[in-house]
Amino acid sequence: MVTAPRLTSTLNIMARYYKILCLFTLLCLSACQEGGDAGSLLGQWRMKGSDTQYVSFSGSVSLFRLMGKGEIFGNFQHVGDSLFMQCVSVKGVKKDTAIVEDTFGFKPFSDIRVRIETLDSEDLVLSKDGKVWAFYKY
Repeated sequence: MVTAPRLTSTLNIMARYYKILCLFTLLCLSACQEGGDAGSLLGQWRMKGSDTQYVSFSGSVSLFRLMGKGEIFGNFQHVGDSLFMQCVSVKGVKKDTAIVEDTFGFKPFSDIRVRIETLDSEDLVLSKDGKVWAFYKY
């Protein structure tokens, strides 16, 4: 016989894995969509002046990485001189939002729009409201 607390715990675990599976499926499908080629953005970029902050682009999937603190996935679109990013928190914890908004400075977490000032094989420079982020290909 299954007790109520044990059943609740099992359902919570199943719900978490279902949420992760759905997110993984969404990211995989969006990476394969037409026009999802990252183009010149493809690869891993390291923030200038930092040994811990990276952003990667592949297909239409972005990944923010703060070494030792976590990784946040999202989708992105490169349209003209604009870069649109929507981040996703699998666990829905404040730490995920803080990595993107506070550490990287990209806001708001789920609807980021920045201007691409420079994009070539070595440098990526983004800007928004007077703030500038400079990355180099890593």
